[in-house]
Amino acid sequence: MLHILHLGVGNFFRAHAAAYTQDTPGWQITGVSFRSPAIRDGLAAQNYDYDLVVKDADGTVIKPITCMSDMLVASENPVAVIGTVASDRFSVITLTVTEKAYCLAPDGQLDKASTEVQADLQGTGTTVVGTLARGLARRNSPVTVLCCDNLPDNGSKLERAVRDFATAAKLNLPDAITFPSCMVDRITPATTDTIRTEADDQMAVPTESFTEWVIEDRFAAGKPDWPGVQWVDDVAPHEMRKLRMLNGAHSFLAYAGALRGYTYVHEAIADPELRRTTQDLMREAAETLPESVQGQAGAYADALIKRFENPNLHHQLRQIAMDGSQKLPIRILATLEDRGTSSSPSLKAALDAWIAFVQAEVAANHVLDDPRAEALTAACQSADPDTALRALIGA
Repeated sequence: MLHILHLGVGNFFRAHAAAYTQDTPGWQITGVSFRSPAIRDGLAAQNYDYDLVVKDADGTVIKPITCMSDMLVASENPVAVIGTVASDRFSVITLTVTEKAYCLAPDGQLDKASTEVQADLQGTGTTVVGTLARGLARRNSPVTVLCCDNLPDNGSKLERAVRDFATAAKLNLPDAITFPSCMVDRITPATTDTIRTEADDQMAVPTESFTEWVIEDRFAAGKPDWPGVQWVDDVAPHEMRKLRMLNGAHSFLAYAGALRGYTYVHEAIADPELRRTTQDLMREAAETLPESVQGQAGAYADALIKRFENPNLHHQLRQIAMDGSQKLPIRILATLEDRGTSSSPSLKAALDAWIAFVQAEVAANHVLDDPRAEALTAACQSADPDTALRALIGA
């Protein structure tokens, strides 16, 4: 049996990479949670098996996932997690830990001045990047580290962060490590009691039938024969298509929809005005894409609208709205920058919606679900909150 180590066992991983691995004979997964033991405890109680609840407009299919074999929790035993990263048992290490967990500065480099990174360097904290660097420095065999988070050029960004940490910590990394980039796509809402009851499984995960995975074909050792994966030389055009069209549209719907009192994506996309702006945003974003994927943009936009309309997949707008200070620069601002002087009313509407959402949350005394919550709250209390919020994300 061959083994994958996965860092960040949240719903998206369990709906995406774990589902691909389920269909790949001969491979098993050991998971790592960095903070809470809740997922480990829930999965351990049922032999790490769970049900994937696949929902489309036509109905529901339940797919058993049985490829996970074990799980560690870094907050309980960081040394054990580092030892597992170092283990020759694993030739592939994958990650879905969200953008903020990489501790990146606005320039995409490791933010060595951050409190989290400083604590890890001083031995009083644990970061994803530091855990990887410490474990990889002890490796004796080739390994592929595959970032599956929504970061452009995610493999290169992860590699720079790990190597920056290693340098700061005076660690020597072996040569036989690769950090390929990849693009992942599968809408995965939070689990609800309704889903748990429907599947008769406390650890069930809801998702849609659509799934996509595009991976840079640069593995240091053996790679899983994941069915349906597109192995490519350059992931960047696919990343850009997804981040700017799907994720950009999702962010607009999250903020604008929440401001209008909607709860779910399918409710927001049914609003005629929000639907028009979403379609226009996708067109503006498509005009910035590389020629290699320009021809896909029209059909991709149509497919996205249908996915957003799915009435059986209750994807909460507030789930998408979290961490806006990390997401907007990638999903909206980069597209605006590439458009230059071209008219971009829909992209600007997405930025305006985020600003209005943040101010409304602060005015209502809600705690912002964002790593820069304190700075955002302070900006809202300044003399010119619009300008202060724009400055915080480099708009």
